[in-house]
Amino acid sequence: MLAGDTLITMALADSLFFSIRPGAARGKVILYLLLTMAPFAVVGPLLGPVLDKSRTGRRTVVILSAASRALVCLSMAHHLKGLLLFPEAFAALVLSKTYLITKSALVPSAVDREEELVDANSRLAVLGVVAGFAIAAPGAVLLKVSFLGGDWVLRLAAVVFACATVAAFRLRRAACDPPPPVADERQQLRAAGIRLAASAMAVLRGIVGFLTFLVTFGFRQTAGVPAFWFGVVLVASLVGTFFGNLLAPRLRRLVAEERMLMGALLVVAFVGLVAARFGTRPAVAALAGTVGVAAAAAKVAFDSIVQRDAPDAARGQTFARFETRFQLVWVLGAAVPVVVTPLSRHIDLGMVVLAFAAAFAAFSYAVGRKAVAHHASEPRASEPRASEPRASDPRASDQGAAEPT
Repeated sequence: MLAGDTLITMALADSLFFSIRPGAARGKVILYLLLTMAPFAVVGPLLGPVLDKSRTGRRTVVILSAASRALVCLSMAHHLKGLLLFPEAFAALVLSKTYLITKSALVPSAVDREEELVDANSRLAVLGVVAGFAIAAPGAVLLKVSFLGGDWVLRLAAVVFACATVAAFRLRRAACDPPPPVADERQQLRAAGIRLAASAMAVLRGIVGFLTFLVTFGFRQTAGVPAFWFGVVLVASLVGTFFGNLLAPRLRRLVAEERMLMGALLVVAFVGLVAARFGTRPAVAALAGTVGVAAAAAKVAFDSIVQRDAPDAARGQTFARFETRFQLVWVLGAAVPVVVTPLSRHIDLGMVVLAFAAAFAAFSYAVGRKAVAHHASEPRASEPRASEPRASDPRASDQGAAEPT
């Protein structure tokens, strides 16, 4: 699936779709950011109930997503230079987000123990990156051949998605457990932990969007910045993301998923302050690589928390809801340096803002986790305290003021 997404992106680069560039007017960039929310507005409300109500809905959604994208790619190949490309590209993006959300909800059915969730999520992320790089070579060859071009890249993508459809039929048929009639206190505490983790992950996603457009506008408004520095920062971010996915399972053997999230925020805060202190282009690239590592490892940890603690019958809705919020926060974070021009003119100031946002998020997450842990340790109203004898205990009526055993 991710190899097919890579081919679609390569083909669209040879089309009208990328006519709006980050260097265009700020109003057009804001419009572009708002348009990135559109697929989630479609996927969020509709996908969650479908995934959770059907006994084998998740497997079916993956199959339909792959088959539909194969057909969409064939149609896009005929309209690569026309206006019909825009609704077709939108449909492809909606189907891509549909698969990513469904994949996250499916992972628990592919592992035997909760401890394997981080490993499974990490393998899928690394495999996606490797597949993207592997398919990029034949895609680039097709783009370079003058009599072929982007339309043949889309036809190759259709073949890849057809193969994904066949592979999807081999997915395990995993039925959802029925939801509990009433959520007990333990489940409420787990839900509180998921919300806290989502807040921390949302800040990291916003930081990714903020840094992307901070660098884009900051470098363009700084005289004498060679164009290759955009590529250096992009490569640093991609390499960081790859190593973050590789690092996540090793971190999980040392600490829990919640500590991985908090550690990611603290590392970003520290490196952000150091990068702001130097204020050089290599420091910006180092920060981009650090944010890539932190965001990738944190995403693996967050997905594992939801897969571990969310009820199976509500897991699809949970992922759809949170991914929609994450994209909204990404858009808001990206819009800040676009609207607030002093930040893009002074990248070091923007990195300070980024560092303080990460530090505040880490502090809030630590306080929230402590409050949840304190609530979990309080004695239940229906349970006697350890020093009080039970009413059914025969010693309760005759021990009086005697010291408890």
